[in-house]
Amino acid sequence: MTNSTDSNYQKRTSWRRLTAFALLFVAMTGAGLYAVYDRFAGRSFQFDDRLLSPALLLPVAALLVIYFMADGLRLHYTLKALGHRLPLRKIFRLVFINLFFSNVTPMATGGGFAQIWYLTRHGVPVARATAATTIRTVLAVAFIFSLTPVFLLSLEALDGGIWSSGIGTALAVFVSLYLGFFAVLLFRTRWMILPLSALVAGLRKAHLINHRRHDRWQFKLRREMLRFALCFSEYLRGAPRDVLLSVVFTAVFLLSLFSFPALLIHGLGYEVDYLTTLGLLVVTTFIMYFSPTPGASGISEGVFGSFFRDILSGDHLVLVTIAWRFLTIYLGMLIGLLVMQRELIKSHRRPE
Repeated sequence: MTNSTDSNYQKRTSWRRLTAFALLFVAMTGAGLYAVYDRFAGRSFQFDDRLLSPALLLPVAALLVIYFMADGLRLHYTLKALGHRLPLRKIFRLVFINLFFSNVTPMATGGGFAQIWYLTRHGVPVARATAATTIRTVLAVAFIFSLTPVFLLSLEALDGGIWSSGIGTALAVFVSLYLGFFAVLLFRTRWMILPLSALVAGLRKAHLINHRRHDRWQFKLRREMLRFALCFSEYLRGAPRDVLLSVVFTAVFLLSLFSFPALLIHGLGYEVDYLTTLGLLVVTTFIMYFSPTPGASGISEGVFGSFFRDILSGDHLVLVTIAWRFLTIYLGMLIGLLVMQRELIKSHRRPE
């Protein structure tokens, strides 16, 4: 009875936190859009019905299909390289669950935990689930972090004066730390055990966890980290076709993600330099990785408006910002919320 009560309390607390983060996401999004409207669009906004024309809606729908399919297939082939298969329908449910949780939690922290929870519910061991989601993230990070310095140095749309030596140094530090962390996590996983073990010991000394939980966490920490290291080695030794396809579909996913603004801008009648819009989106996404707000809400809209204000008129700037975020984030989040509710209902009906 006590365990049931504790479980219900934890679920209520989790949903309260999730609701609070979701409300924060909405508030920050509103603030970001208002900042674009006030500071970059000259307080100008006008809906353009060309966004609803079949000539634009059809290619947008096709790009959405590619975007969501590539997102699912990059995880599918990562899992296959690790020697584990899931039906594609379950993989694509996870795409939307990840979109929801990663955008309502700060620094996208919830997305990884939600993916691991979902995968383990469908028979994937914790270490393999952790390895699959981490590898998928690392592949995307490697593309984005490699391309960002190139576009920062080459794009005329980004004023070179803005990227002073101080900011350039900070950028280099951020990139080095981020890639360094993942390099250690993937190639020297055992090095992570000592600091994480010290963290758990610190929680025990601070009386935040009891002795029994400390011992259990220490055991699980070492076991899962060693299993994770083994799983990553298995990924590298996996079928070359599956490893290659996991990389290829990561590239397709990112390319489709970065192509939405160019398509929208072209649909509104502008002459589009595709490489410029692609580069601006790469840099925007790079900045979003360091945003502390849920789903980079507010910050992503503000950065997008700042970068595209010289490309779009004031009437269209807010409109394209909303359309871009709706297609790449809001739509997937709404679908993810519905999918998550169905998964939770199934979980209650068929408790494991």
